[in-house]
Amino acid sequence: MRELEINKQTIYYATYTSKTDAVNTNNQKTGEKTKSYATPVELRINVSPARGNAERDMFGIDCRYTHTMSTADLACPIAEDTVLWVGTTPGQSNTNPPNFVVVRKAKSLNDIVYAIREVTLSG
Repeated sequence: MRELEINKQTIYYATYTSKTDAVNTNNQKTGEKTKSYATPVELRINVSPARGNAERDMFGIDCRYTHTMSTADLACPIAEDTVLWVGTTPGQSNTNPPNFVVVRKAKSLNDIVYAIREVTLSG
């Protein structure tokens, strides 16, 4: 009963793979780096409602997050800096940018809890 199927919702995630050199329209390096992500993968996981002030801060005082996700799957590949599509889908060729990012991960003996923050990223 740790993880009821009725409490799960479908999300998509893309794990961070590497940083690549950004280039301008002339194909010259700009000196900036852009993050690269893997292909989005579908996952059913428990996502909490929006976080309120009455809840206990399990990730500390300075960590800003809006929701938490939890799973009993200790092999879940989601890590910090993973981007998420919660309540939406990536779309064809990733035309819909992710709307959440994982900011913290807390692993215990029986489950993993992720602190996630809503973001606005360009596609």
